[in-house]
Amino acid sequence: MNNWQIITRFLTIRLAIYLAAVVVAYLLASVAATQSVVSSLAAMGVDLDFAERVDMTLNDIAGMAGMFLPMVAFGLLIAFMAAALVCRYWAGWRVPLYILAGATALVCIHLGLNLAFGITPVAVARTSGGLATQALAGAAGGLTYVALSRMPFARET
Repeated sequence: MNNWQIITRFLTIRLAIYLAAVVVAYLLASVAATQSVVSSLAAMGVDLDFAERVDMTLNDIAGMAGMFLPMVAFGLLIAFMAAALVCRYWAGWRVPLYILAGATALVCIHLGLNLAFGITPVAVARTSGGLATQALAGAAGGLTYVALSRMPFARET
């Protein structure tokens, strides 16, 4: 293979891994937000069966994609680039750095928008427990990135 093919293959694989991490973080953040709302409804005495919960979850995943998914993608992009830079000097800390970067990205999205504009894109992030679940979703995205980038197909260049 010539150099351009090698570079193109490397960048394509990295983009696919990054997008997988974004999808994981977004789906977990969205599902956590929906289930928090379902829990609040149950506390108010509204009974929802499993099919209604699944329907609400799928509707929220689709409905929040236009606003929240780009925020997650941009936040993780910045966080992963910063983690990659730090990993140049502390290569042994790669896994915890990417997990921390993912968690920090989602927390920064919520806190930054709240501080700048007084809005919270996902209602669950208004509480500390909800913000922690959003951070866990980001951490799962970071872990996904690290795990997929260690796969054999990602290392072959």
